[in-house]
Amino acid sequence: MTSDLSWLYRGTEEIFPQVPDSDDATENLEALLAQTDRPLRVKLGIDPTGSDLHLGHSIPFRKLRAFQDAGHTAVVIIGDFTARIGDPTGKSEVRRQLTSEEVQHNAETYLEQLRPILDFDTPGRLEIRYNSEWLSELDLAKTLELLGTMTVGQMLAKEGFAQRYETGNPIYLHEFFYPLMQGYDSVAVDADIELGGTDQKFNLAVGRDLLRHFGKKPQFGLLLPILIGTDGTQKMSKSLNNYVGLKEDALSMYSKLEKTPDAQIEKYFELLTKVPLDRLPENPRERQKFLAIDIVSQYHGEKAAKEAQKAAMSLVGGNTSGTEEAVPEFSLAQVEFPAKLFYILGASGLCKSSGEGRRQIQGGAVRLDGDRISDVNLTFETIDRLDGKVLQVGKKKFVRLVK
Repeated sequence: MTSDLSWLYRGTEEIFPQVPDSDDATENLEALLAQTDRPLRVKLGIDPTGSDLHLGHSIPFRKLRAFQDAGHTAVVIIGDFTARIGDPTGKSEVRRQLTSEEVQHNAETYLEQLRPILDFDTPGRLEIRYNSEWLSELDLAKTLELLGTMTVGQMLAKEGFAQRYETGNPIYLHEFFYPLMQGYDSVAVDADIELGGTDQKFNLAVGRDLLRHFGKKPQFGLLLPILIGTDGTQKMSKSLNNYVGLKEDALSMYSKLEKTPDAQIEKYFELLTKVPLDRLPENPRERQKFLAIDIVSQYHGEKAAKEAQKAAMSLVGGNTSGTEEAVPEFSLAQVEFPAKLFYILGASGLCKSSGEGRRQIQGGAVRLDGDRISDVNLTFETIDRLDGKVLQVGKKKFVRLVK
């Protein structure tokens, strides 16, 4: 195994337990990595509660790939059983329970999106397991044994439960099972290490306790940061429209990433690339473009990334080669403000009518300077907020909005 552990600590928020300089492989992950005579089993669970992954979801999988490259075995747990409950972490109310058909469909799309990240091909480097394999077989006696490992007080100490209890929001008994079932996953696959976001520490600690309860060596927990979205303020989320999806086309990805806020760009490099942080361009604008090229290349290839960069330069008026077609302009002087965006779509000719404009927004086909618009009733009070921006419908219809 490699002695250079820079890959282990890059972007890592916390490892527990971690006693620095200890030679005890049960309390120091470095010692375990140095002393092990077999590939370690590194667990990462994901509940397929939706169909799309974004760059924030990719962070623990990138770390999992680093463990693969260091010679260890990635154990990806598809929570087809736990997804029917839904992780209550950070939720103010109970989550809708999914059907088995919904879960299976989502699982298949998740795995396809992870192919650019994980090593699916090297023998012994990847196990994909579904936790219904063991959780559906638990009888009442085993379930009671699991419940007997934790108290109600310990469960209520979990942040989300505590907040809901204090505010009077109902907590259903089946939600208490979630941390126990995720923890039991570690028992079922003999995990040496489990990866998760910083919001998952409680669940990872439960896995550690259950391994000990069942007479196995407790796993290490490795926590990774929650990615801030492209708005630079809140965590990346599809519902907040501040995300970059793994399935997005190259131009859309590039257009979003080249506008990464300066305050977040070094963290994006650290968590989403392998670029040495001491080799980043000094110019902030060059950093943004370098980041966008690197990440788009990971998912679409270098050629597609460079083509996306050229297209983006053309769209925002930065093209200097003179080879790309000019983007047609639409004068906003023809529009009476305040104006709804769906009206501008019709007036500009991008859509045949305002009604079609509404439908295109509802279908997710409309972007403004690369950002997808989801608010059908988005209204602009003045021309100034739109002047110089590129309005896009689909992949091939564009206009630059001008005064």
